[in-house]
Amino acid sequence: MRTADLDLVFGALADPTRRAILARLASGDASVSELVEPFSISQPAVSRHLKVLERAGLVSRSRRATVRLSHLEAAPLLEATAWLAGYREFWDESFDRLDDLLAILQREPQA
Repeated sequence: MRTADLDLVFGALADPTRRAILARLASGDASVSELVEPFSISQPAVSRHLKVLERAGLVSRSRRATVRLSHLEAAPLLEATAWLAGYREFWDESFDRLDDLLAILQREPQA
């Protein structure tokens, strides 16, 4: 994943409202009016959040008759998770080294 794309994904995920919108879309497509229900914000505000998510590639939009539906696009989340996995390996190795050090310290006689 390109750095600019990763920046857009993490920027979109930085907002709790956008994360909640993604969580809702994980259960199926929804219109703006359906997405606005659990929030105390306006439809235009939800539309602005959707534009940020769309720019990050996390949401696509389509029309069904007169309704415009939003759809979760999860591929960028998988790519961001893969990028984060490298840091998980770093922390796993760090914890392994800490475990080794603690085992050595526990075996040494107390002074």
